Formats: sequence, C-alpha cells, structure tokens
Amino acid sequence: MQQLAEQFDAIDFHSEIYKDAYSRINAIVIEGEQEAHDNYIRLAELLPEYQNELIRLSKMESRHKKGFEACGRNLQVTPDLQFAKEFFAGLHQNFQIAAAEGKVVTCLLIQSLIIECFAIAAYNIYIPVADDFARKITEGVVKDEYSHLNFGEVWLKEHYTESKAEIEQANRQNLPIVWKMLNQVADDAHTLAMAKDALIEDFMIQYGEALSNIGFTTRDIMRMSAYGLTAA
Repeated sequence: MQQLAEQFDAIDFHSEIYKDAYSRINAIVIEGEQEAHDNYIRLAELLPEYQNELIRLSKMESRHKKGFEACGRNLQVTPDLQFAKEFFAGLHQNFQIAAAEGKVVTCLLIQSLIIECFAIAAYNIYIPVADDFARKITEGVVKDEYSHLNFGEVWLKEHYTESKAEIEQANRQNLPIVWKMLNQVADDAHTLAMAKDALIEDFMIQYGEALSNIGFTTRDIMRMSAYGLTAA
C-alpha cells in the first residue's frame, strides 16, 4: 500500500505525458460505454421478453459515457475516439456478426461477460490512482457494471445446457482479442499507474467467477482461460 501511495503522489495529472496517454484511455472507456449501449439495444431486439431490462441497462451505459466525457473535460483532454473505435473493432465486428445470425449466446458472452469484465477490471485498477473527480465518477460506474454482468450470468446459467458449446466457441474466438487489447493499451495504462499484470489478473478473476456462476467447472475455466494466451 505504501508503494501505491508513493506512486500516486508522483502522478502529475496535468503533465503532457499523462494527458497524452489519458486521451486514449479516456476514449476507450467512452467508446466502451457506447458499444455497450448499442449492444444492449441490439440484445433487446434479440430477447424481446427482456426488452425493458435491457433498455434500462443501455440507458445506464449512456449515463456512464457522459460521466467519462466529463472526466476528460476536467483534465482538459480531448479523447482519441478514432483510436478507441479501432481498439474495439474486433469485438464489435464479432458481436455484429453474431447478432445478424441470431446467436444470442455469443452476443451475451461478448457484451455481458467479456466487455463487462474488461470494464470492471480496468475500473478497479484505475480507481486507486485516479484524480479525485474521475475517482468519484468511476466508483459509481463500477457498481452498475456488476449488475450488467449479472444479467448475462443469470440468462446463460438458465440456458447453460443448450448454450455450453456456443459459449466455449465464442470464448475461443473472442478471448484472444482481449489479450491483444490489453497488450495494446499496456504502455498508456502504465503511464496512468495501472499495471498490466494487475489488469490481467483482475479480468481473469471477474471472468472466471462469471463462468463459474454460469455452471462451468474449475477445469473448464482453466481450459477456456488458456485460449487467451494464444494472443500473448
């Protein structure tokens, strides 16, 4: 804890180096919330019986996006949204293809498990080293993200038997993308005092717990998690 405190004291939130890195990190969270909003709207079309709940989740993501836009303005940083769109391109494309094919299970794995676990991990690691304004925003957001993760967990658990094979296939296809994303953002995260190893660890904890809650065994989870290493 002392080392973390010393590291935090050394952060200059207004340095050009910090603001340059923040322009990409801030854009990623803004774009991530926009992706989530759009994905929940699409899921509401695929799961009309859950439309009200999914529309509610989409609106929460819009509020999160506005909060993170305010974080950028607070530091006088313009988010690099083009970078962020390219950053999410792989998951975005796979979600769109799955949605067009009516693959609800794959869509839920991408949005409700992978993207939500990625967001929760990033926010958990960022909160201790964030500026005061961003910390308050992010603490509020991360509480909401757990409820979004829960929706996917509950639905997939209820449909575990018939969904298991598609979950494993979607995991095999999309988990390597997350590793590439983590590697791509490692330097900027380091500038913000966010350790790549901590991001990976937190993501795998969140993702593994979600898979366990759905019904996968520890052996299953270890095997599925190993697919991410193909992109290491």
